[in-house]
Amino acid sequence: MKDIIEAVLKKDRTILIISITVIIALSWGYMFYLAGSMSSPEMVMVNPAPRIWNSTDLIFIFVMWAVMMIAMMLPSATPMLLMFSKVNRKDKQLRQPIFLTAIFLLGYLTVWTGFSLLATLFQWYLHNVSLLSSMMVSNNPVFGGVLLVSTGIFQFTSLKKACLNHCRSPLGFLLNEWKDGKSGAFYMGFKHGIFCVGCCWLLMSLLFVTGVMNLLWVAIIAVYVLIEKIIPSGRFVSRATGLIIILYGIWLFSKNFIYQF
Repeated sequence: MKDIIEAVLKKDRTILIISITVIIALSWGYMFYLAGSMSSPEMVMVNPAPRIWNSTDLIFIFVMWAVMMIAMMLPSATPMLLMFSKVNRKDKQLRQPIFLTAIFLLGYLTVWTGFSLLATLFQWYLHNVSLLSSMMVSNNPVFGGVLLVSTGIFQFTSLKKACLNHCRSPLGFLLNEWKDGKSGAFYMGFKHGIFCVGCCWLLMSLLFVTGVMNLLWVAIIAVYVLIEKIIPSGRFVSRATGLIIILYGIWLFSKNFIYQF
């Protein structure tokens, strides 16, 4: 039995890839279910008639954001998870690489869960001040323009660069931040999550412009985040995208002013 267990654990990379794929598939499946259930009782808060959200609405929106962040961010976190598992394997922790990687992932997702809570509260505020339509998309071009321009400018900041550099260098991050044991795995996952949120939080806020449940744009942003982190010219892509977003934000402003006059 001992030999069988060790043989299975040596397949940790395969098990990890399969597990990540299943989690991503389930998350996207849930998102498609929600998108196809906009008229169900669970989505009653998005009915055309405006009303105050209750606690059930808040919980539902929070779960939606949390699952959406898993669907969007886990693909781009996979290189870090695989590198963490590989380092553990070389460190001869034969019985623990999968378990420790799961703890690392838990720390990572804890940060994104916190972000989901903040996004839920922000959406609640936008709903209360009538800046979101019944389909959870901005109905105010000024608000949309400000969000777009702010996101575009952030792509050129030193904070964006620093966070993106950490996300683009899994081995460098692990060498600089390595901590042993279960608490160390959670710490590293949590810290990587902080860098990841620091890199992408404004990009996620663009969902308030494109539509929180617009799965096409959810997928586009998710693919963009992955590309930004893994291709050699990621920093150039980041700045080029920032410029495009700024120009689109300015166009949105201009269109609003033209319509006013």
